[in-house]
Amino acid sequence: MLRLATKNHIDSLNILIKKSVRALSQDDYSKEEIEAAIQYVFGVDTQLIEDETYYVIEKEGIYLACGGWSKRATLLGGNQFFDRKCGVLVPSKDAAKIRAFFVNPNYARLGLGKNLLAHCEQMALEQGFTKTEMMATLPGVKLYEANGYVVSHEKNHLLPNGVSLKFKHMKGQQLSPSIPHFTLMKLF
Repeated sequence: MLRLATKNHIDSLNILIKKSVRALSQDDYSKEEIEAAIQYVFGVDTQLIEDETYYVIEKEGIYLACGGWSKRATLLGGNQFFDRKCGVLVPSKDAAKIRAFFVNPNYARLGLGKNLLAHCEQMALEQGFTKTEMMATLPGVKLYEANGYVVSHEKNHLLPNGVSLKFKHMKGQQLSPSIPHFTLMKLF
């Protein structure tokens, strides 16, 4: 079931995020990079929850995936990330930010990410956004490319412990009402 994430989900979401990063990032990041990312970058961004733009997919008490979109300038990172941006975006000129997608490794490659992405795009479109962008993790690039996103540039973030972590800035296709709005519950 797809639902809006609430503050009651934060602890479970942080567990899901750590599990996802540790299992699904091994081919793209070293163990040192993964642990640094968990400590300094990846985690729940409570602003997304407060804005009601962050979602969780859950089945029978198991958290399968999470992700969202944002009308704020911050491009990535949880509450602990040091490079957060202030400001609210203007839908007529700015791109909505696709944010913080993580999948339970036991449910990876079943279409959860694709369908959650389509849902987030639809929700952003309903709020007046016609463009999307993201700062993708390396493991996420294939998912986003398969869904029409293109890499505009790479960015390395130097974390407080001296570890450098690579991301790819990606831009989506023009949003339009013709984007299919998937019903996530049909996956199961």
